[in-house]
Amino acid sequence: MQRRTLIQRTLAASSLLLGASMLAAPALAQGNWPTSKPITYLVPFPPGGNTDTLARVISQPLNKALGTSVIIENKGGAGGSMGSALAARAPADGFTILGGTISSHAINVSLYSKLDYDPVKSFTPIAMLGSGPLVLVVPASSPYKTLAEVLAGSKSKASAGGLTSASPGNGTSNHMAMELLAYQTGVKFTHVPYKGSGPAVQDVMGGQVDMMFDTALVVGPHIQAGKLRPIAVTSSKRLESLPDVPTIAESGEKGFDMGSWQAVFAPAGTPKAIVDRLHDEIMKIVATPEVQARLKSFGMQPSRMTPAELAEFQKAEVTKWAAVIKAAGIKAD
Repeated sequence: MQRRTLIQRTLAASSLLLGASMLAAPALAQGNWPTSKPITYLVPFPPGGNTDTLARVISQPLNKALGTSVIIENKGGAGGSMGSALAARAPADGFTILGGTISSHAINVSLYSKLDYDPVKSFTPIAMLGSGPLVLVVPASSPYKTLAEVLAGSKSKASAGGLTSASPGNGTSNHMAMELLAYQTGVKFTHVPYKGSGPAVQDVMGGQVDMMFDTALVVGPHIQAGKLRPIAVTSSKRLESLPDVPTIAESGEKGFDMGSWQAVFAPAGTPKAIVDRLHDEIMKIVATPEVQARLKSFGMQPSRMTPAELAEFQKAEVTKWAAVIKAAGIKAD
């Protein structure tokens, strides 16, 4: 009799647990997040950059939407790899999300000989926030006014390594834009890495370096001041803020398309109900006029990708940059 009672109680407890787990997923689609602890929004870069700024733009309204705290934690280093590795090892329970970028989730896997995470297998895509093209600029004193002239000028200096191109550092999207142009055109350039965009821009304006790729946010004020000349943008469409500047594809290099993108990921294995809820709330935030305006002020085009679309896009980006990095023969370590 005691044994039968024990079995009945065990079965009843199992039924209750099963029922609770079945109710948990629908419950996440509405109401507050389970508030036993805050959500950590890992930013794999130092404070002040685009990834950090976007995290702060998203976190406050996400806090209200989910009814729980969203705490930003900056873990910079190795082009976003250190913070991404931490996120990859976090529990897949909806309490850790990551601000991933073209560097951390597409480029680094081919750039570094050892990476403590797989950019695809270690994460579950949640939401694409947006993508921002880069602008190819030269000093205002430069003789080059078109992409064709830039390419011809670099060919004429091939014996010296071609034109010099500045960037904020090895493996950055700015550097990769130059490598993609070299890969697609067969024209050589000499990469000149700096510690940040600030000193790189100063040397391009001063004529110490021939050109560089950077965001409209960084080079826009210098273009308006007449200190830099825009040559072309890397996206497939022209920038609203620079409507008279052609794309690289329009300038003769068909198929050229590159954007420095920002997205949100969770550790692999995060339940679909959690991913769907986070995606829906983040997309609502991105759709607000305030955030749309903020993204566009960064030179970014807001995105409406689904998690599945982001997954496919990311895989294509990994393949694309692997080919470029292999052809360039570059490594960050």
